[in-house]
Amino acid sequence: MQLRCGTQILDLSRPMVMGILNVTADSFSDGGSHLDPQRALAHGVRMAEAGASLIDIGAESTRPGADAVDAAEQIRRAVPVIRALVNRLRVPISIDTSQPEVMAAAIDAGAVMINDVRALREPGALQAAARTSAAICLMHMQGEPRTMQSAPRYTNVVAEVGAFLDERVRACVAAGISRDRLVLDPGIGFGKRLEHNLALLAALPELCRRGLPVLIGVSRKSMFGELLGRPVDQRLAGSLASAVTGVLAGASIVRAHDVAESCDALRVVEALYQAGYARPAMNPESQTTKGRT
Repeated sequence: MQLRCGTQILDLSRPMVMGILNVTADSFSDGGSHLDPQRALAHGVRMAEAGASLIDIGAESTRPGADAVDAAEQIRRAVPVIRALVNRLRVPISIDTSQPEVMAAAIDAGAVMINDVRALREPGALQAAARTSAAICLMHMQGEPRTMQSAPRYTNVVAEVGAFLDERVRACVAAGISRDRLVLDPGIGFGKRLEHNLALLAALPELCRRGLPVLIGVSRKSMFGELLGRPVDQRLAGSLASAVTGVLAGASIVRAHDVAESCDALRVVEALYQAGYARPAMNPESQTTKGRT
């Protein structure tokens, strides 16, 4: 499986780690640590050296209860870091935003992927993404970051998340975005209780059978606080267990804070594949949809 990121082609025949680089003041895990551009650059370089295949830069926290950050401030925070990393590294850069102005500025600065927790539903976002050649990650979120964890409810979380992502893929294709640029993310922790998150992780093979790459973001999530009773800085074991389980179920990309440890875990998975462990089956229909727009 391949992902088109601008002029680059990302080979997803092996699982990859997307390193998280927050240039924010209030992210739940590392808010404020990399707000300074030089510190952000240094951290991005360290993640690339540790094995990150992608680096995802976000200038607005999407943790529960987070305040919104306007497009101009997101651009001020993110664009200098993107330019610096593009000049320093060969690793593809992703912009984590829902705002069309930020998408455009980030792509102009050298980013080749858009990671949108709102799946291009903000006014103008779908059109802005379609004007680029960037890859796009479509994530499911119930509600908005400030209130998404107040009372999330589903009748059937797996079916509802799947239907939402199917609809967003259709919207992208109708806007002229080819399927080989799309990635799906079930949105673990975004408007979901522990039981919803576990149900989605258990059902990842169903999501993967849609024939598009799947990204999972489980790093240090609050579900591990509830499940294991661990604070944010002690959730590595839970994060790695979920990441490995997700990749064995078919996920192609793991979004992570702890890049070196995550890369080690996925190398073990890759060694198992090379030793004969059966890879998850691809949806047969996907074989006939390559290149379809």
